[in-house]
This record gives sequence, C-alpha cells and structure tokens, in this order.
Amino acid sequence: MKSKLLSRFGQRVRKERLERGYSQEKLADLAHLHRTYIGMIERAEKNITLENIAKIAKALDIKIADLLQTVDSDED
Repeated sequence: MKSKLLSRFGQRVRKERLERGYSQEKLADLAHLHRTYIGMIERAEKNITLENIAKIAKALDIKIADLLQTVDSDED
C-alpha cells in the first residue's frame, strides 16, 4: 500500500515538472539524479530523502517549502 504522503509528494513533483515542460529525464539531469528515480518518486515507490527533495526543488527552481506546500505531513 502506497503512503498518501509519498503519493501527494509525487503528484506535486509531476505537476511542477509538467508545468515546466520537463521530461523525467530532463528533471533527473537537472537534479543530478537517475531518471528512473524520478519516476519512482512520482509513482510513490521511493521514500525520498531530504537531500534529494532539495535537489529536485533546485532543479525546478522552487523553494523546498513551496514544493511541500500541498503535502500534508499528518497523512500516511
């Protein structure tokens, strides 16, 4: 069963990525992460680290707090 928290975060990453017209590969390149890792995050298959959240936020040119804005930490 996927965590609601991870699902909501993955949805937010996908939304921000698509708004910028980035493919998963492009976002991965900008964030210095593997392209399959981005897909796993978006599908809520990985419990992402804070360091990688920061890399993705930087690649999307968004503040970490803004990237987490719609993620409710009370949900799991």
